[in-house]
Amino acid sequence: MTDAATLTADRFDKLRLIRSPHVGPVAYRHLLLRFGTARAALAALPGLASKGGARRFQAANTRSVELETRRVAALGAGYCFLGEPDYPPLLAQAEAAPPALIVRGNLGLAARRCVAIVGARNSSAAACRFARELAHDLTSAGMTTVSGLARGIDTAAHTGAGPAATAAVIGCGIDMVFPPENADLQEQIAADGLLLTELPPGAEPLARHFPARNRIIAWMTLGTVVVEAAPRSGSLLTARLAGDEGREVMAVPGFPADPRARGCNGLIRDGATLVQNAQEVMEAIGGDDFDTVRSPESHYNGAPPADLTETERTRVVGLMSMSPVSVDELIRQSGLPPALVQTALLELEIAGRLQRHAGGRVSLA
Repeated sequence: MTDAATLTADRFDKLRLIRSPHVGPVAYRHLLLRFGTARAALAALPGLASKGGARRFQAANTRSVELETRRVAALGAGYCFLGEPDYPPLLAQAEAAPPALIVRGNLGLAARRCVAIVGARNSSAAACRFARELAHDLTSAGMTTVSGLARGIDTAAHTGAGPAATAAVIGCGIDMVFPPENADLQEQIAADGLLLTELPPGAEPLARHFPARNRIIAWMTLGTVVVEAAPRSGSLLTARLAGDEGREVMAVPGFPADPRARGCNGLIRDGATLVQNAQEVMEAIGGDDFDTVRSPESHYNGAPPADLTETERTRVVGLMSMSPVSVDELIRQSGLPPALVQTALLELEIAGRLQRHAGGRVSLA
C-alpha cells in the first residue's frame, strides 16, 4: 500500500489520470499500454478526446489531486495501484479492475483465499445466523471473508468472520460510514482487517456506486456465496459478475414461499452450486492454485494500439449505436485489426461518447 503523503511522481500522475474525465478502468489500462507512462497518457488525452469528437478536454486538476492525497493521508489510509505487488491478486486479473484502491488495514488478507458472502439487507434471522456461522467456519479454515458492509447478510458475515479475518468493500469514500449503525464495525475492520474502496474521500453512498462496489467483491474472491436474495437484487448482480469473470457462484437454498429465497433458488436452478456448509464451499472453489481462475480475454494480446485513419475511425463509429454490441463483433464487421478498433473506442471514451457494458460490450453514450 502506498502512503498517500509520499506518492512518487509516477504514482501521482497515475492518480491524476484516474481522476480525469471519462478515464475508466479499461481506458486506463489501454492508455498505459499505448503511451507507457501516466504522464505521457495525460499529455495525449486532449488529442484523443478531439479525435473522438469532443470540443475541449481538461485533465484532472493537479491541485484537486494534491488535496485528495492529503485527505487520504490524514484519514490514516493509503493507495494501492494496479500493478503493485500488494494489489489484490485475483482482482488484478479482471480487465476492468479498479486502477487504484484506497485502503485502511491489512492488504495481506486479500492475498489469502477469499470468499464473498452476500445477501439480502432485510434478511431473516435464520439466514443471518447461517451467514455468521459460515463466515466463522471459513475463517477457521484460514480463509478471508469478503462482503459489502451492508445491513443484513453482509453485516452477519463480517461479524462471524471477526474483524481480523474479513475485508469490507464500501460504496463510498473511506471517510464515510454506511449504514450508520455499522460505524463501530467499520472502524474495527479498518483497524484489524481490511477496508477498501475505489472512490475518493467525500464520495457519498449513492445508489450508482454500489454496482461498482459489487464487482470488486466478486472479482477479488474465488467464489461468491449468496445466502438470501430477492429477484433483481444487488446480490444477484454480484453473483452474475462473479460468474462472468470465471469465479464460482454458490447459493444457499431457501423455502420457496419466502421471497428472499427466490434469488438463491433461481441461481441454483440456473446452475449455481448448492452449498450448505463451509466444507461444501471449500470443495466448490477447489485447490490453492489461483491460476485455476479463468483470466479475462483481452483483444490487445500485448500489442499496443495504433493510430488510425479518419476512414477507419468512421467505419468503427458507423457500426455502433446506443444498443450495446460486443467488441468482437465490431472487429469482425469492421475488418480492422483489434488494435485499431480499440484505438477508436478509446478516443470515443475519452471524448465522453462511449459507454462500456458488462461482457465486453460497448455502445454510444
